[in-house]
Amino acid sequence: MIEVQNLHFTYPDGRDALRGVSLRVMQGEKVALVGPNGAGKSTLMLTLVGLLKGKGTVRILGEELNDGNVRRLRAKVGLVFQDPDDQLFSPTVFDDVAFGPIYAGLPEAEVRQRVAWALKQVGLEEFERRLSHHLSAGEKKRAAIATVLAMEPEVLLLDEPSAGLDPRARRRLIEVLRALPQTMLVATHDLGLAEALLPRTVVINGGKVIADGPTAVLLADEEFLETHGLR
Repeated sequence: MIEVQNLHFTYPDGRDALRGVSLRVMQGEKVALVGPNGAGKSTLMLTLVGLLKGKGTVRILGEELNDGNVRRLRAKVGLVFQDPDDQLFSPTVFDDVAFGPIYAGLPEAEVRQRVAWALKQVGLEEFERRLSHHLSAGEKKRAAIATVLAMEPEVLLLDEPSAGLDPRARRRLIEVLRALPQTMLVATHDLGLAEALLPRTVVINGGKVIADGPTAVLLADEEFLETHGLR
């Protein structure tokens, strides 16, 4: 579903954010991407949907990402930003979730069906007419996920999905994500979420992949976690 080979990315100020990252995520996998601040997690997420363009190879669903196919492939890979306010900009929850399908030119009946389905997946089926900016932090996170699900992606990329949530909202989010069938790559500092939800963990530090293996094994190595700023 995702294949990255020797990916490099340097910001205009000269900072090397990715330094030869290689990674594969297979269909149906739920994978944690962990590392300290500045490790390159968010940069990698943005390159996977073509919002940043690095040097190296990125393949999505077996197809190499390029200028000619980026918009089409982006529809198959849903990115949920860390701050849901970056995705919720319409007056109501319905309008936010409907935005993508409307922009894709889908007929009204299908737009409404997709909105209803996506909100049901995240437990917000009664929230269509709610004002997006009046939602709680946890509700905003789930609404942001719904905006992506409405496009029926095959892959979900989530950047720090549990950041800022209280324990109840965090548990609800984990339940929602566990029930979704999509392949997932989740950038997170929340090692408890990784342990509960994501069987495989990729550790990135200094723009490089330094470990890739079973979550339970990696998170049990206290010395490794301390060394790489994960405790």
